[in-house]
Amino acid sequence: MLSVMKKRIKIFDVIIILFSACLTLSSAYTAYVKPVSRARVLIRGQDKEWTFPLETSETVAAGGPLGDTIVKINKGRAWIESSPCDNQTCIGMGHISRQGQWALCLPNKVMLIIEGTNDEHIDGISW
Repeated sequence: MLSVMKKRIKIFDVIIILFSACLTLSSAYTAYVKPVSRARVLIRGQDKEWTFPLETSETVAAGGPLGDTIVKINKGRAWIESSPCDNQTCIGMGHISRQGQWALCLPNKVMLIIEGTNDEHIDGISW
């Protein structure tokens, strides 16, 4: 009876074990690797519109009725660097980096908004 319980590992068994290990590793990789951010920056000037991935490094001069508003995108953040408006409130809005955040220069009619998905922040979980 002992000889019946002692079975040799056959080539098919090895293939099944290797396949299972590969499947487990690929599932773990897919589940735990940080997802790529698909967030993008939308810049609207008076006459033109630009769209850039949030991960890029760009400087855009968005024209408006008062002149050019300088918008910078760098290291996953976007902000209004300078503007010809009088009160400079748009510069004081600071950096934006998450979906739905925005910055406006109302006197110069320039808008900066983050669109798309950015999975770094979870708002809630439901069961």
